[in-house]
Amino acid sequence: MFQKVIFCLFFLFIPLNRAAVNTVANSPFTSSDPVSELAVGEQLFEEMELGGTVNFIAFRQAVAGYNRIKEKNKPILTLIDFSKPSTEKRFFVFDMEKKKLLYSSVVAHGRNSGENYATSFSNQYGSYKSSLGFYLTENTYQGGNGYSLILNGLEKGINDKAKARSIVVHGAPYANPSVAASGRLGRSLGCPALPTKLARPIINTIKDGSVMFIYANNPHYLAQSNILHKN
Repeated sequence: MFQKVIFCLFFLFIPLNRAAVNTVANSPFTSSDPVSELAVGEQLFEEMELGGTVNFIAFRQAVAGYNRIKEKNKPILTLIDFSKPSTEKRFFVFDMEKKKLLYSSVVAHGRNSGENYATSFSNQYGSYKSSLGFYLTENTYQGGNGYSLILNGLEKGINDKAKARSIVVHGAPYANPSVAASGRLGRSLGCPALPTKLARPIINTIKDGSVMFIYANNPHYLAQSNILHKN
């Protein structure tokens, strides 16, 4: 089992070039199609011209999970990249059919996950930490933080308590870019909080059954993910 985990980590954290595509034929990330899931992610990354904007490894993992989640209702993929600081744009929304980046924004993380960088994650109620992994978006509601979007965590033990913890997408003044002048955005109670002006249009784009992936350079998550390691 240990050797299998190391093997998977090796392929996720090295750049993939076209000459290497055939070498991953027996990887756990290879689908039944002739072209591996890793190669699909690489091709999309190039076609969408995301270099210099989006983390390639984060995008590749997001695409692999997106393709495996059959319950999705729309061709929209959201990537939150917590390997980036809160002062940088790290919330990305993609139209997977049109192969287009629709939105990029700053986003706040949980107050106990870290300062400018999110480095600690939890699935526990009251932790006030962000949770990694794959989600499906659900319906919207008007709550204490205004217009909000319910998230259904798909990975047991990693983010499946998101709904019970009221982890939702919402807008917040502390997530506005002007706050970052102090050295970091404000922080939430674990929710991915967006700038006030962007929250509604983004929520309306991703609501009702799209895939969201919250990424960090976190070997523990990678070893435990039941979606990235699904056979």
